[in-house]
Amino acid sequence: MTWFGKIPSPADLAAGDEKAEAALRRTWSTPIGVLGALSTVDHKIIGRRYIATAFVFLMLGGVLALAMRLQLAFPEARFISADRYNQIFTVHGSNMMFLFAVPVMEAMAVYLVPLMVGTRNIAFPRLNAFSYWIFLAGGLLLWISLALDTAPDVGWFAYVPLAGPQYGPGKRADIWAQMITFTEVSALAVAVEIVVTVFKLRAPGMSLDRIPIFVWSMLVTAFLVIMAMPAIMLASSSLILDRLVGTQFFNPAEGGDALLWQHLFWFFGHPEVYIIFLPAVGMVSAMISTFTQRPTFGYLPLVLAMIATGILAFGLWVHHMFVAGLPRVGSSFFTASSMAIAIPAGTQIFCWLATLWDGRPIFKTPMLFIIGFLITFVIGGLTGVMVASVPFDTQVHDTYFVVAHFHYVLIGGSVFPLIGAIYYWFPKMTGRMMSETLGRWAFGLIFTGFHLTFFPMHILGLQGMPRRVYTYPPELPWAGLNLFVSLSAVILAAGFLIFFIDVLRSFRHGPEAGSNPWNASTLEWAMPSPPPPYNFRHIPVVESREPLWTSGETLPVATGLRLDRRELIVSSVAAADPEAREASPADSIWPFLAAIATSIMLIASIFSPWAVIWGAIPVAITLTGWFWPKQTPEDES
Repeated sequence: MTWFGKIPSPADLAAGDEKAEAALRRTWSTPIGVLGALSTVDHKIIGRRYIATAFVFLMLGGVLALAMRLQLAFPEARFISADRYNQIFTVHGSNMMFLFAVPVMEAMAVYLVPLMVGTRNIAFPRLNAFSYWIFLAGGLLLWISLALDTAPDVGWFAYVPLAGPQYGPGKRADIWAQMITFTEVSALAVAVEIVVTVFKLRAPGMSLDRIPIFVWSMLVTAFLVIMAMPAIMLASSSLILDRLVGTQFFNPAEGGDALLWQHLFWFFGHPEVYIIFLPAVGMVSAMISTFTQRPTFGYLPLVLAMIATGILAFGLWVHHMFVAGLPRVGSSFFTASSMAIAIPAGTQIFCWLATLWDGRPIFKTPMLFIIGFLITFVIGGLTGVMVASVPFDTQVHDTYFVVAHFHYVLIGGSVFPLIGAIYYWFPKMTGRMMSETLGRWAFGLIFTGFHLTFFPMHILGLQGMPRRVYTYPPELPWAGLNLFVSLSAVILAAGFLIFFIDVLRSFRHGPEAGSNPWNASTLEWAMPSPPPPYNFRHIPVVESREPLWTSGETLPVATGLRLDRRELIVSSVAAADPEAREASPADSIWPFLAAIATSIMLIASIFSPWAVIWGAIPVAITLTGWFWPKQTPEDES
């Protein structure tokens, strides 16, 4: 590896460097056409697809939420039948958790992490392409089932015995279980890619204490995914075996245990909250630093708080089961754990407040969503401490108080930062700025509509309104608040509508952004917007946590990578010292074909267990084509 000092700015490039850039573009570009689109392994293209698809699922899930609020606006309403309502709230919850919240956070990492760590592609890029197609297939399975009136109707948690063969005839619960398989395979694949990218593909000099906080947040999230997702895959696989093969994992009459489902599900389910929240921590840290033009206060405490959150997340699952009849000694442990996790969350909030206090905040649209996040998440955190108490949780369990808390934590803790992050990184992804005027309108309507929609649900819960009911009698004192909540949901929907209009308008007609419109400090802003296929013309050398603030446009670089084939620098884990040059796989149609074969096998297995046997044959054929040696280093990787 050859090391250079400072290099000229892009405007001063020599003719030889321009030829090198043309060669890099030929080597890394995706071919034009349908085959090229299906074969690409460019992390930026796949990341944009992930993000766009996840937001489509968000819009669809929002439509279902409005349908539920229409039904609940009036007592004894008959807009939606009980059976259809059960399908709608199940698909809404499953969609938001498995098809939007987790995938969109990983999608941001797929796009941004390689740029932030200074490499030209993500690790295992063909696996990355495969993960997207599997994710898309799982989403289509769920939504097509709703269109065909055969959607799951057992809740996004699919508790047994309701979801078991005795009380859930038909294929609805089977579709839910296989949808879980699709989405979790996809999530696990992306998590492995992120871990390897962060540990082994960082730019020279980017030691562990110079990694951007957003990258740290995605690294911790990836480990949470790897450790938590197998639990829900085990649960869903056991459920579908009970239903299709006749096993008895959850049947107490045959030696099974219905509570086993809850333990497996919530061992995944509560870490999932932090799988969604921790990426938001990284987003907020990046945006606050940029819009105060100050390094984030407390870099080490923030990183340690994220790691502590990841560890403590696995000690909370039973606080979802306080009314399940478990021993009180165990419940007290989980109460303590649920309250202890507020300590790292509080550490993060105080670090952000200190950064704001030390700088001079610029209140652009992304910063408005950060302020909204801080207010909303604190309220959600306070109600979280309340439901961590066994006596209080016993009273409000399965009421609308929990619905309100859940949405305050998830929307306040992830969606507000995510929308701010879209406004922040949209110029990098598209080369165009979004509208400040529409952004402020979107924020105002979303923030106001959210609190008017979900805060009254706390009161409904305290008044005893149970969750997961499709109607209620008029003599109970819930009608007025339910109508208010339903009308407020229209305000919330209007805010999201303006946001989506702004995205679509800005994609074509937004003002040109330039390479670094926010004067940010991290490496993704050191290249043109949108980034070229090869990301970096020269792999940068990192000398600080804020390389663009300390080195400006004249970053030192490492050279030595070939121009005629795809190569990456492999670096050491701790110090990011260059160790080797590694070939990066070229575009291939085989991940797409493998995803089709896998999808057919999984969907067919809903109707016959033999589909797993026969379906394994085309899967094996496509995997053989995927890994068959092509006599080129790129294809043998």
